[in-house]
Amino acid sequence: MLTTACVALSSLFFVAGYGLARARRRRHALPEGRRSDEATFTTLHIAAMAAPALRGGLNRDSARKAVRHLHTLLGTKAVAITSTEAALAWEGACTDDVLTYARAALAAGRAQVFPGEPSGGVVVPLTVDGTVVGTLAAFDEEVSAGLVRTVTEVARWVSGQLELAELDASRRRALEAEMRALRAQISPHFVYNALTTIASFVRTNPKRARELLLDFADFSRYALRRAHDFTTLADELTCVDRYLLLERARFGDKLRFSMQVAPEVLPVPVPFLCLQPLVENAIKHGMRGRGGSGEVRVVVRDAGPEAHITVEDDGAGMDPECARRMLDEDPAREGSGIGLANVDMRMRQIYGDGYGLVVETALGAGTKVRLRVPKTRLSSL
Repeated sequence: MLTTACVALSSLFFVAGYGLARARRRRHALPEGRRSDEATFTTLHIAAMAAPALRGGLNRDSARKAVRHLHTLLGTKAVAITSTEAALAWEGACTDDVLTYARAALAAGRAQVFPGEPSGGVVVPLTVDGTVVGTLAAFDEEVSAGLVRTVTEVARWVSGQLELAELDASRRRALEAEMRALRAQISPHFVYNALTTIASFVRTNPKRARELLLDFADFSRYALRRAHDFTTLADELTCVDRYLLLERARFGDKLRFSMQVAPEVLPVPVPFLCLQPLVENAIKHGMRGRGGSGEVRVVVRDAGPEAHITVEDDGAGMDPECARRMLDEDPAREGSGIGLANVDMRMRQIYGDGYGLVVETALGAGTKVRLRVPKTRLSSL
């Protein structure tokens, strides 16, 4: 991505120099330094307006939105964008031969010049990761060597934006695959234990069994739904509540839990399934070494621009070095559930390294996991 950005910037500075040369030919009554500054600013400003459309990938809609800015950037009579099969968009008096010219450039794999009357054309292939995906064509009365170089540089910049679009799309696909993996990682032990617990109530307390079955259905519907990257804190806490009810039915009075939530933070967007794994971990490790009993506390506070969440247990705790290794584990190798490492990794990917999990623990002192969530959603995983 850094290489793509560097190529894009060098291309734009070349175009700025070409724009300055054109300005000189028009004899602007401005000092040379002012002309240079204006050309650079204008080039970057126009490119900034075209970039968002191109970051959507190469299609008719993105080409239509970007082509008018590219037309202004090049200053030629006409500009067109094609795919490998069709003319997607054009601005200005575009020649009917644009697709024929495009096919010639696609076949050659490099820029092609087409002299003609009343205007000639320069057509340059657009590439993404070494694959030709379309062309950029510019038509003007005079096809100079400077114009050929400029259209080539603009095409390199457009290709860079299209590569960034592909990286964005790859990132989204990876995050969607990760969400599918998360749903598949819901602990099979929990599912088995929950159903076994429900079955134990069927004869002795049918009403209780029915309530637990509905709780299990609600939890499963949420955890296995076709989810987006984000949900609300209210929905995530509802999932945690259903999970705790099922675990309480299993452990009875041996498991104590409490939830303290500031109502102001309920609408805050949070990554899907970011809290339930923390609660599952607290129960799994918190009740170990305490004679099979323990307490789990969930506290969600309003902290101005952030929501602060803590999940704490009063279990045996662990060596801090062990906690560090848990966060450093490969998330894909945690076979018993989603795990702390997975949540930590997603938080860092979405919000930055400063938003990873903080684990406070010591032998015999229980474990507290802290989570910070900005109230403003920054992106999607």
